[in-house]
Amino acid sequence: MSGSSFGKLFKITTWGESHGKGVGVIVDGCPAGLSLNEADIQKFLDRRKPGQNEFTTLRNEDDMVEILSGVFEGKTTGTPISLIVYNKDHHSSDYGNIAECYRPGHADYTYDKKYGFRDYRGGGRSSGRETIGRVAAGAIAVKLLNELGINLCTYTRSIGELSIDYKNFDHKEINNNPFYMPDALCAKKAADYLRGIISKNDSIGSSVECIINGIPAGIGEPVFDKLDALIAHAVMSIGAVKGVEIGDGISVAEHLGSENNDNYKMSDGKVKKLSNHAGGILGGISDGSEIIVRTSFKPTPSIFKEQQTVTNNNQDTILSIKGRHDPIIGPRAVVVVEAMCAITLLDLMLQNMGSKLENIKKIYN
Repeated sequence: MSGSSFGKLFKITTWGESHGKGVGVIVDGCPAGLSLNEADIQKFLDRRKPGQNEFTTLRNEDDMVEILSGVFEGKTTGTPISLIVYNKDHHSSDYGNIAECYRPGHADYTYDKKYGFRDYRGGGRSSGRETIGRVAAGAIAVKLLNELGINLCTYTRSIGELSIDYKNFDHKEINNNPFYMPDALCAKKAADYLRGIISKNDSIGSSVECIINGIPAGIGEPVFDKLDALIAHAVMSIGAVKGVEIGDGISVAEHLGSENNDNYKMSDGKVKKLSNHAGGILGGISDGSEIIVRTSFKPTPSIFKEQQTVTNNNQDTILSIKGRHDPIIGPRAVVVVEAMCAITLLDLMLQNMGSKLENIKKIYN
């Protein structure tokens, strides 16, 4: 299976299956000298692990990470960093009834058509547990970006018909509720709303927003490797993502040019934008203002209602899914979106170091 790697200079390769011995990632291209230990990575993994509250799967995994290589005496060595998380609470028997039929909304049918064979235990590589490797690598990328004064704030923006009110935005509230919402009132409403969804044996969609501050102007390549194009690639590669928006996103289709353009002015000798409809990216290159990324997740496809499907022998059947599944994807995916944005930004920043002769002279003269 190709396509398990992402990035050029800061390159990650994830591996492992949901019900295999473990999952993990190899990070190649991390500069030497970064202070790094397992606790730095664990705090990110704890944000996505299952069993956190009544609104997540009951799969009981501690998701403890081990660093196998690339770190010596608390510092990165510049060599590949290998990270592993062992699977412990996998109930493969829960999936016995789907060995010969395709779950609606899952990758079962497409995997079968591509490979002629699939790991039906939790979806194999298409499982949400694949994102553990992304988050572990993202923790390293975030730490490197923080060293450069770049910060990411990521949160659940909406759950079904409920959206946060930006007037109530409180950064400290994000980690105080099970949905990672910055609006306490909306989070309270979401809890009652989601309990109703669960009582109907159903699931619901959601959206996640990532705000990135501190990115200097000039990051990104102007043609195929545009900053927004690569962010979209990175975030769309997360399972269950069906849409990515930058700045005003799809609403620009309804705007006039006079409404959508971000005007400029000089402020303290620097160019400043008077608005940020572009979401911090122009021509595929960062403009120095905050980057706004919004991601839409479909409802969890594993629901406990009976659904019509077919078997791999082309027979119509009715499927009732068993096991332990999240009723919503967005909240546990908040840190995954953050990780993929960080990995993309860091990789492009490393590439940008060679864009000007003066930068190369600073390094080698």
